[in-house]
Amino acid sequence: MTLAVVLLILVIGTVIFHFVSPWYFTDIAANWGAIDFAMDLTLWASGFMFIVINLFLVYCIYKFRQKDGHKAAYEPENAKLELYLSSFTAVGIVALLGPGLFVWAVFVNVPEGAAEMEVLGQQWQWQYRYPGADGLLGAADVPFVSESNPFGINPEDPNGQDDILVSDPEMHLPIGQPVKALLRSTDVLHNYTVAQFRVKMDLVPGQTTYLWFEPTETGTFDLLCEEYCGIAHFVMRGAVVIETQAEYDAWLAAQPTFADTQNAPAANIAAGQTQYAICATCHGAQGEGNQALNAPKLAGQQAWYIERQIRYFQNGVRGGEGDTNGQAMAPMANGLAGDAAIRNVAAYIASLPDNPAPTTVSGDVDNGYHIYDRNCAACHLDGGSGTWYTEAPKLAGMSDWYFVTQISNFRAGIRGLHRSDDYGEQMVQMATAMSGLEEIQDVAAYINQISGNN
Repeated sequence: MTLAVVLLILVIGTVIFHFVSPWYFTDIAANWGAIDFAMDLTLWASGFMFIVINLFLVYCIYKFRQKDGHKAAYEPENAKLELYLSSFTAVGIVALLGPGLFVWAVFVNVPEGAAEMEVLGQQWQWQYRYPGADGLLGAADVPFVSESNPFGINPEDPNGQDDILVSDPEMHLPIGQPVKALLRSTDVLHNYTVAQFRVKMDLVPGQTTYLWFEPTETGTFDLLCEEYCGIAHFVMRGAVVIETQAEYDAWLAAQPTFADTQNAPAANIAAGQTQYAICATCHGAQGEGNQALNAPKLAGQQAWYIERQIRYFQNGVRGGEGDTNGQAMAPMANGLAGDAAIRNVAAYIASLPDNPAPTTVSGDVDNGYHIYDRNCAACHLDGGSGTWYTEAPKLAGMSDWYFVTQISNFRAGIRGLHRSDDYGEQMVQMATAMSGLEEIQDVAAYINQISGNN
């Protein structure tokens, strides 16, 4: 009888929880109400059967409970009962699967006139490609991927020259326009999911998958990877901005084409040397850094990272509340006017001799290794050299005291929480893998060891 009471409470509690629970599907913002119908049907059918079966169990436990003088009847076969159960089960399965098949038939047939664009997933970022004036996307493949061509567009394909590239996790689309999203991965399995659109699909290496939907509500919606893709899977987040056609057109016009990225003027290192003069006041003539002035070593750092950080200081992404040293850097960065000046200075810094910074931090190297190996190496690589592919700067040979300061800033929310600091947001999450200052110093000590700091 105890079991019967427990099952009865379970059924009653489940029904009450369903109706009073604050958790349910997000409001739909696309045309896929049919998917909601299929999910609702599954929920109600399975919920009904859950109630019926458990109440039947309660009845059986009570009705056929052990009593003196009662003996269980053994009936190994009952063809009539088996026929009823098999028929009932078959009808239930058809009722559950049938609507899904009809929805799938619509899902795989993209309507004529749907706009086409591409979603590129990689560890642990989202990027997007839109067709240019010719309305066609150029051919792309992994062998063409490089630092200057992260989308892997075939440079020999004329259709790709006007492709519009968005190297940002924020994707824009106009409201009321069906869109076919081509899904591509350059490394491992990822998944494109926007809860409000109701559709999702895997990005499979070596293949191009797709999904389609028609946005019906303006707003900004979270884009998630719902396929485990590595240690930073949980921070592989993006956004889809649905806006009016005019707003979308204005945004799209501001994005570079593939030809723009390939034909950008080469950096002028000589001009960068002249412009670096003001930086040398704090960072040293050879970019060696100066801890007394809170100026980290710059020499040896990748040019793309230097460029991004200068823009962050200019745009207020860095140097916010609590970041005293960053606030001092902001006016210095604003002394570089225009992309060309930033590119020139970054190229000059990248040309400076890369001598390891002096060691100023000590700690438990073995513990630092374990923390670094579990968390940092996936992006910054085993030797701490960093890579453009994961947007991870070089750590080996750089100022260890600066590493400690910045990881502490990420943990404290002083750095990385600005809306435009996409990669900083990821670092805020990863920095919590270190429990406090002592473990941060342990990691710094390990990085000193692998980089040969003296």
